[in-house]
Amino acid sequence: MKKIILTIAFIALSVSCTDDITGLNQDTKNPTTTKAEFLFTNAQKAIVDQMVSTSVNINVYRLFVQHWTETTYPDESQYDITTRNIPANTYGALYRDGLKDLKEAQSLLNAEAPIATTDIAILNNKKAIVDIMMVYAYNVLVDTFGDVPYSEALDLEAHPLPKYDDAETIYKDLLARLATDVSLISDNDNFGDADLIYGGDAMKWKKFANSLRLRLAVNMHDVDPTFAATHITAAVASGTISSNDDNTNLHYLDTSVGNSNPLYADLVVSQRNDFVPANTLVDKMNALTDPRRAKYFTLKNDAYVGGIYGSSNSFASYSHISGTLNDQKFPGTIFDYSEVEFLLAEAVSKGVAVGGTVESHYNAAITASMENWGVDSADIATYLAQPTVAYTTATGTAKQKIGEQAWIALFNRGFEAWTSYRRLDFPVLAAPAVTYNSQTTVPVRYTYPSREQQINATNVTAASTAIGGDKLSTKLFWDKF
Repeated sequence: MKKIILTIAFIALSVSCTDDITGLNQDTKNPTTTKAEFLFTNAQKAIVDQMVSTSVNINVYRLFVQHWTETTYPDESQYDITTRNIPANTYGALYRDGLKDLKEAQSLLNAEAPIATTDIAILNNKKAIVDIMMVYAYNVLVDTFGDVPYSEALDLEAHPLPKYDDAETIYKDLLARLATDVSLISDNDNFGDADLIYGGDAMKWKKFANSLRLRLAVNMHDVDPTFAATHITAAVASGTISSNDDNTNLHYLDTSVGNSNPLYADLVVSQRNDFVPANTLVDKMNALTDPRRAKYFTLKNDAYVGGIYGSSNSFASYSHISGTLNDQKFPGTIFDYSEVEFLLAEAVSKGVAVGGTVESHYNAAITASMENWGVDSADIATYLAQPTVAYTTATGTAKQKIGEQAWIALFNRGFEAWTSYRRLDFPVLAAPAVTYNSQTTVPVRYTYPSREQQINATNVTAASTAIGGDKLSTKLFWDKF
């Protein structure tokens, strides 16, 4: 028996010795390769999380545009974005957590070698959709900082200290990329369930790409009207978001905090009472008897009462953010039909031939916003008929009428509301009485991250000089007025 055991052991040892033992060094629990789908999903969520979060460590757009204000600690409402290193956290979330994964997904897709015609169409869809998300992320970066790393970005080996490219040059390249992406998209499969936004619906991605193209072109119309008009009309002809069913929503889950809307974590799970609606917005909506108030805010003593913007506010003394936004599954929106219609109203007001009138697009934009928030059709009609709202009788120029209504409709979409405000200069917003470093105006950009200023000082200094100074008050290239 002993001999039999020894013989079996010897045979086993002999066989094992003939195998390639290099596999013993492989960590099977931590793979070194992945799939483009996984990277795409992760990047989508990272980018949308960044845009919808209300954590003052990473996102203060809602505060800058005076939709929300703070309670105990009003630092960010007073324009202190350096203590919490908000620029660096925003920069990192978009470059490291979003764009880097998208670039890796892009590399994996470029390495694929499809054979069948259908496979080529599917691969082209995937490449186009990845690039559309990249364009979106770069749009946010440019519209937040101005000049940013672009041509040398995301390549640590070749460019550990990337140069900062001219913002207008980046914009024009982004518009060209979107035009190419749209031309690649066909009605074929792509990412399927790995796509947290459109669930693999390529035609909706095409509409989103055209809508993003419309936004970029409208932004730069005051800089280069002919160039911008060409892209506006092309985007509209190709097909933009045309109903709330097309809205660019990331659909969150209610299974865990990590997969739920960041607002749920910020406003509910944390059990902190850091925010209330700002009086700037609430007072304006009260004056217009806006039916969205019940969707945006809670009542306080049978009234909608906003906290004083930029001051310390008692949470118990004011209206609160609506429970609708606190729902774990409340979608994260980065583009919607209402915004498209406001952009079209603005385009028509600038003489761009996109069809319709300023008034028709203005009314469609307000209607789309209200329908998206669940306002009854009768209340919508009543609101639009008010002399203070109706386009023909509302106060001011087209910029004022569009700007004030877009600001209201873009509630909970702080970045887009801030962009609209900077481009149209309406509504008129004033800095609070007390501000960080005696800032006298509403910020129109973030300052560059302190980490970049230390590590990549030469390129940051060059960028700061090029844009006119690394200040909160330095206007972006498209912000001409």
